[in-house]
Amino acid sequence: MQSITLRFLASHPTTSPSAARIPGGTVLRWVDEAGFACASAWARGPCVTQFVGSAAFLQPIRPGDLVEVHARLAYTQDATLNLVVDVRSGSVQGGALHDVVHCVAAYTAVDAEERPRSVDRWMPDTPGDIALAQRVQAHLEAARAAQ
Repeated sequence: MQSITLRFLASHPTTSPSAARIPGGTVLRWVDEAGFACASAWARGPCVTQFVGSAAFLQPIRPGDLVEVHARLAYTQDATLNLVVDVRSGSVQGGALHDVVHCVAAYTAVDAEERPRSVDRWMPDTPGDIALAQRVQAHLEAARAAQ
């Protein structure tokens, strides 16, 4: 599976029910859960988070909103799965979902001893997928250079 979409209603399990928005940390947890699910499905086994970056929040998510978290492979390298994750939300009563956050994530497939293990190669083949892979690769290279 090269992509996965999680859909659910936003709730406040750890904060005050009267809060007006879902905390950013909760949204990032959802990003990681969708990325982990996508990477683990492609790898057919466990993966660990290597990197999540470029998470610019465009608007808040309110309690009770319908949330959609979409993770998809951009490309793979040996044991690494590089993904793009998008979060959108909106009213559960219908209407358009609005962009909340876009980010890049990388996961490493691991064996039972948590050592990296190779995964099936996935390379983009459409012009849109190729452009996406190039953007993700450029972002990851820039993040590594900044460390």
